[in-house]
Amino acid sequence: MSSRRNFLKNAAIGAVGASTLGSAHIYAQESKKITWRLQTYAGPALAEHVIKPSIDAFNKAANGEMEIELYFADQLVPTGELFRAMQRGTIDAVQSDDDSIAAPVDVSVFGGYFPFASRYSLDIPVLFEKYGLKEIWEEAYGEVEGVTWLGAGAWDPCNFATVKPINSLEDLKGKRIFTFPTAGKFLSRFGVVPVTLPWEDVEVAMQTGELDGIAWSGITEDYTVGWANVTNYFLTNNISGAWCGSYFANEEKWNEVPEHLKTLFRLCMDSSNYYRQHWYWGGEADLRVNGSKLQLTTIPDAEWATVEQEAMKFWDEIAKTSPRCAKVVEIFKQYNALMAKAGTPYRCA
Repeated sequence: MSSRRNFLKNAAIGAVGASTLGSAHIYAQESKKITWRLQTYAGPALAEHVIKPSIDAFNKAANGEMEIELYFADQLVPTGELFRAMQRGTIDAVQSDDDSIAAPVDVSVFGGYFPFASRYSLDIPVLFEKYGLKEIWEEAYGEVEGVTWLGAGAWDPCNFATVKPINSLEDLKGKRIFTFPTAGKFLSRFGVVPVTLPWEDVEVAMQTGELDGIAWSGITEDYTVGWANVTNYFLTNNISGAWCGSYFANEEKWNEVPEHLKTLFRLCMDSSNYYRQHWYWGGEADLRVNGSKLQLTTIPDAEWATVEQEAMKFWDEIAKTSPRCAKVVEIFKQYNALMAKAGTPYRCA
């Protein structure tokens, strides 16, 4: 009996000690929890598709070790200042294209909508994973202090949604269009007047007449974010088959993340990229056929071919800006030549 009492007494003391140690361990874990602030280029309605599901999944799978707070377009920092804010550590991570956030690298011109670099959304991952763009982007951002480029994915095409119909290139002249920096620079060759506004102000600007249209997305986004409610026409010709967007992180904050959480974040990036592939691909076709808000217009192929020819001149001009840009342009040329030779369904005649 004496031995039994001593055993129970020691067990009780041990249990208290284990409980105390356990509580200390939990507290230590909680005190080391990593918290990030990530801002996307997208407004709330669009973010529900292009990033929020993947961030929610990450937070759940991280099991309390890390939490990412998601912020929408211009919510913490204006989109054009995102790169510098991330570099300073004001925010920890960004989802956007290189062009819109004014990334200080020569290849930033290819982010967003570089005219006719892609025809379909699958072109982007193939170019990065099979044709060397991944290594080129890693090299470019490796020269910049304070930021780590994490990877690129494909978004939707770039079409015009306008108040008045576009049936010819002449109809583009003088139109005030909300678009991306490089896309706007290219479209200005056809008389378009590029306009930069905070994302959340675009719908009101359409209603007040400050804008004549948008060349920022495909038809899926026009319906999703409400732009189909303030425009009347959708031009089926596009200047790019897929937007090129990336994920970035503050270098110091990324280096603090343990390897298993880095892997988890990259998997969630892949999940988001995959979702957009089918969401946009299916949505673009369905809304052209079944959408009731926008009337479709088309510029004849022969006339639109002049836009494609002008894009090739634009490519050559960009190639002259740096050896690295020249390398990217050469990859685009080789890739598109191969796709043309492959024929349908890779490229239509």
